[in-house]
Amino acid sequence: MACAVCGFKHHCLCEQFPSFEHPIQMALLCHPNELKRATNTGKLLLNALPNAQQFLWSRTNPAPELLDLIASHPNPVLLFPSEHSQVLEAYSTQQSASQSLAPRLYIVLDATWQEAKKMWRQSPWLQALPQYHLQASSLSNYSLRRNQSDGNLCTCEVGIELMRLEGLESQAEQLTEFLDYYLQVFQADRSGHAL
Repeated sequence: MACAVCGFKHHCLCEQFPSFEHPIQMALLCHPNELKRATNTGKLLLNALPNAQQFLWSRTNPAPELLDLIASHPNPVLLFPSEHSQVLEAYSTQQSASQSLAPRLYIVLDATWQEAKKMWRQSPWLQALPQYHLQASSLSNYSLRRNQSDGNLCTCEVGIELMRLEGLESQAEQLTEFLDYYLQVFQADRSGHAL
């Protein structure tokens, strides 16, 4: 029987999930289909980051809790590579140079790339937010889904890049190592055996 938390049958990872203390605030806006996918890595961030929250996306009824969080936060930022988005590194440099700027609330779309584009297109309230995109420091190691384009990152890798931008290099490295291990366990579990 599969573990109710990590979902693995042959090798439970629950005891090995890393957990970090840090100030990064993250709101994962999850497409309904993503909740059903075994390949979802947003759950890794929810377990590792104490200030990460998950909200369910709806085209017609945005999550009131997320809208309240955005309205009450001084600096919400949507991470999505739109035609109007700016590179986040420059924003982070500006943020570090001025301590008077409020910390950021990162809103991350947790979905396939096709679904994320649909979520953005169908949500004027998302389009109204300041938009930034990442320039990844490395190529994606994520190999569980087809149709991955160069430069695309899985949700967990987005969290790793944010940790690096915030100067949390050792935590980012720990989460990278855990993600790599998770991917190995996933492949073994899918094949019907422990790693």
